[in-house]
This record gives sequence, C-alpha cells and structure tokens, in this order.
Amino acid sequence: MSTTLIIIAVTVALSMYAFSNHDIFYKWMMNPYSVANKNQYFRFLTSGFIHSDYVHLGFNMLTLYFFGDHVEYFFEIQSAGFGTLIYVGFYLAAIVLSEIPTFLKHKNNVNYNSLGASGGVAAIVFSSIMIYPSNVLYISMLVPIPAFVFGILYLVYSYYMSKKGKDNINHDAHFYGAVFGILFTLVVDPGLLSAFFEEIGNFSLGTLLP
Repeated sequence: MSTTLIIIAVTVALSMYAFSNHDIFYKWMMNPYSVANKNQYFRFLTSGFIHSDYVHLGFNMLTLYFFGDHVEYFFEIQSAGFGTLIYVGFYLAAIVLSEIPTFLKHKNNVNYNSLGASGGVAAIVFSSIMIYPSNVLYISMLVPIPAFVFGILYLVYSYYMSKKGKDNINHDAHFYGAVFGILFTLVVDPGLLSAFFEEIGNFSLGTLLP
C-alpha cells in the first residue's frame, strides 16, 4: 500500500470515528481560543484528520489520491531513500503551519472553529504544480486547464475569499498550505524554479486540445 493510501485510510478512519463521537469531534477541531487559553496545541494536528461531512472528506481524500504519489516519488528521487519520510513530514507540517494564520486571527474568538485536511492537501497539490506545471487538470471533469493557471487562480481566489470572510470555509489554510507547498518544494530542489518558468514559456494551448 502506498504512503498516500495509508494517510487516506487513517484520515477516513479518524473522520468516521469523529462523526460518531461528538465529544471527540469538537475536541479535535481547530478552535484557536482553546489553543490560546487552554494550551490545546494538539488541535493544530488533529483538526487535519477530521472533516465536517462525507462530501468534505471525499473531496479532500480524492484530491490527495490523485496528486500524492507523484509528489512522494519526486521526494524519493531527490533524497535517495528518504522520500517517504520527507513526504509524511511535509504533509503533517503543512497541516500545522497552514493553521497558524487562522490561530493568530481568531485566537480571541471563542466561537470560531475549523477542520479538515485542506491545508495539507493544498500543499501536496501545489508541490505537484511546481514539479509538473504544464500538466492538464480538469475543472468539473470537463474543462481542461494547465496546472500553473489553476494554481494562480486558486491562490487569487483563496486570498480574496479569506479577506471577504463571509463563508465557513477556512480559505487561509488553503492559501498558506499552497504557499508552503511551493516553498518547501523549491527548498528540496531550487532548480525547479527556472525549470518551472521554462516549461511555462514553452507551453502551447494545443496541449489542451483532444
């Protein structure tokens, strides 16, 4: 079983456990006020392994499934045997670090909660975009779009929605998880930056045609 499938299996199991146990569900989600005032720092990590419902869980895990193995393989090539360790550490760090801006923004708000693996998943997706910028992704399974264009639109949308702040989605975690994914990947292989722009420069719209 691949590392990505193990992460998915653990996340699904913990999410389903939390669905059936409301005490665990509320104890594990990110509540910045509880972290700041009760020192419940475990919430930075546990919140990334539970989800609001099956749709939320399914979307995150399906996305992780499509992108995860490619990123782990890249880390394996770069590290000569430590790829799995780096991949797991990268994913867990992304979950934690993507929640820090949320914590700082809402630490005095007793009613604010967030949960989900979106920060870690966003880091995986954007690591993949840095490695394979001209890969073609499909929006709603129908509309083809280059990975690097999707990345730009995703960052702009997440930043805008974070500032707007009128829904219950933690767009900060999406945005900062994505940024962490980009930066971490470039630390692992700084040469990717020039390769990224070179591949974009050579991109042709013809690759989007069937």
